[in-house]
Amino acid sequence: QVQLVESGGALVQAGGSLRLSCAVSGRTFSSYAMGWFRQAPGKEREFVAAINWSGGNTNYADSVRGRFTISRDNTKNTVYLQMNSLKPEDTAVYYCAASTFGNMNTYIYTAAYNYWGQGTQVTVSS
Repeated sequence: QVQLVESGGALVQAGGSLRLSCAVSGRTFSSYAMGWFRQAPGKEREFVAAINWSGGNTNYADSVRGRFTISRDNTKNTVYLQMNSLKPEDTAVYYCAASTFGNMNTYIYTAAYNYWGQGTQVTVSS
């Protein structure tokens, strides 16, 4: 059973920074592509960022490119999302997800992921 546990969500002022972490159980973490998604109240879950198994390829939503950075440490079974220059519109529950199939073109879709975490709340005040 694969479990994903997010942490690092908080209340932060606009312009501030946060780093989210997602710890993944299991011995095959290095074979998963990983993604971050977010969901604001009343809105659909949306893609934020993805990273392939090695960390060599990444992809970002246009809304966060240049402000957010996804990375992973395969020795710690953890994926990170560094969020800088936060805006009120970044407020959402952030979810990490793991995928055992697909490619960088499909990782923008929720259907490309097998496993999901429970989410962590990020609130950005103006």
